[in-house]
Amino acid sequence: MPSWTEVQVRSGTEDDLTALTEIYNHYVRETPITFDTATFTPGQRRPWLRSYPEDGPHRLRVAQDVPSGRVLGYATSSPLRPKPAYSTSVEVTVYCADGAAGRGVGTLLYEALFKALEGEDVHRAYAGIVQGVTPAEGGGTSASERLHQRFGFRHIGTYGEVGRKFGRYWDVAWYEKKL
Repeated sequence: MPSWTEVQVRSGTEDDLTALTEIYNHYVRETPITFDTATFTPGQRRPWLRSYPEDGPHRLRVAQDVPSGRVLGYATSSPLRPKPAYSTSVEVTVYCADGAAGRGVGTLLYEALFKALEGEDVHRAYAGIVQGVTPAEGGGTSASERLHQRFGFRHIGTYGEVGRKFGRYWDVAWYEKKL
């Protein structure tokens, strides 16, 4: 595995689109971590990228290995639901590049994301974590649960068999953090 000497966390840009699409497509193809079932082209992901401005409650943070320029992962805060009364709540997520999980990248991304949200009109953050995921399927659910708990998230409930992918049903545990 490569070692990184310096990781920069910054806002995502159009230049990141291909790398971000590749990271996400890995999870679409190989894991139940996302319930998307078809991969995307960078062009299809462009509206997603453009939905994250430099300020406001909906942000995209990218971790990049400075010497190599490799994008190591990304974190987002997105609208929880489309209705106006939900506007002070966000859903957050982290995706690490293949081979970058378990190396502190997710921690760096969440630190930057939550710092960026300070002072914004955001009251709660939510995260959904697919249950029963093995390390071979994307790093193991317990690693994601530990990451979220380190950042003050608490388990608030589980949707049973809410998604079907790879020929089976998956539960999603929901976590909440006061901001």
